[in-house]
Amino acid sequence: MTESAKKITRVWCDGCYDMVHFGHANSLRQAKAMGDYLIVGVHTDEEITLHKGPPVFNQEERYRMVRAIKWVDEVIEGAPYVTTVDTLNKHNVDFCVHGNDITMTADGIDTYQAVKDANRYKECERTQGVSTTDLVGRMLLMTKCHQLKGEKEYGTSDKNQDRVPENHSDYSMDGSARSPWTGVSQFLPTTQKINQFSNSRPPKPGDKIVYVAGAFDLFHIGCLDFLEKAAEHGDYLIVGLHTDPAVNRYKGYNYPIMNLQERALSVLAFRCVDEVVIGAPYAISQSLMEDLNVTVVCHGETYVSPCEDGTDPYEVPKKLGKFRLVNSGNSLTTEKLVQRIVERRLDYENRNARKEEKEIAAFEALQRSKGLDG
Repeated sequence: MTESAKKITRVWCDGCYDMVHFGHANSLRQAKAMGDYLIVGVHTDEEITLHKGPPVFNQEERYRMVRAIKWVDEVIEGAPYVTTVDTLNKHNVDFCVHGNDITMTADGIDTYQAVKDANRYKECERTQGVSTTDLVGRMLLMTKCHQLKGEKEYGTSDKNQDRVPENHSDYSMDGSARSPWTGVSQFLPTTQKINQFSNSRPPKPGDKIVYVAGAFDLFHIGCLDFLEKAAEHGDYLIVGLHTDPAVNRYKGYNYPIMNLQERALSVLAFRCVDEVVIGAPYAISQSLMEDLNVTVVCHGETYVSPCEDGTDPYEVPKKLGKFRLVNSGNSLTTEKLVQRIVERRLDYENRNARKEEKEIAAFEALQRSKGLDG
């Protein structure tokens, strides 16, 4: 068989993809690496509410976020919550991929049991230290333990973070969390993980380079809309991410909800982004623009906090005539997103508790089965 006639391996993933984060993106990256064409099914609001509780984002927002992830080739809207062989056959898929955690229906049934029984199921490593449940927990608990400060501000580990630790609870920052897959936890960034998410394409000669800077915390549909609009001003988009202390200075409270390395991976997952500056200076200097060969600097129509000395962080690009205001057409901010969750605090606390209860039961059953097998 010639190379051109080689069969394309079609891979299926599905899920809620609520508050899309780098954990979702990492599972999709791994799934894409197992084949050639990645199809992602996204559940409806109705299905998620029935089986897990109310989603943070509506289905149209979730469909759009998943489509923008650079490893995704196709999105199936309204995918069934329970994955069946019929679903795989309908979309001409070879196999389904899911993380090595357990997803249960409202009745406590493994949503992937049918495809497991048919030997059309493969597992990828779940990204430890992040989940939608975890991020909601950080907001509700108003914790700051996830932030990187002092000597940890730019730190990464060179260990393979995809490995599942023997003691899952080591990652939990919430003493009440008992499930190995749920709880307020801390992601361990690695240089390997950043490399896996990074793009290998440098700017080509003559490319117009667009630079934007900000927190991009809890990367959401508002962030995506802004970055895609900013990218239209050139050929190559660089995103500068402020450090955790810098973000906390101008946002206050327990912001950022995600630390610097988590935010870097979240931004890098989207195909409109070409490069990220991790720990970008708050004030955009002429030397930064020259070093990155920046053609234009963009900012949204949101308020810009002054530098600590009271100056405008965009003073230099404005004087050079290289500053553009971008209207994303979306008014959602991280603060508004957090407010949306806080206003429904009880709903999300109950959702998290129900999810953890099902996971504990599933984990205990798994441990018992391992004991019997042994």
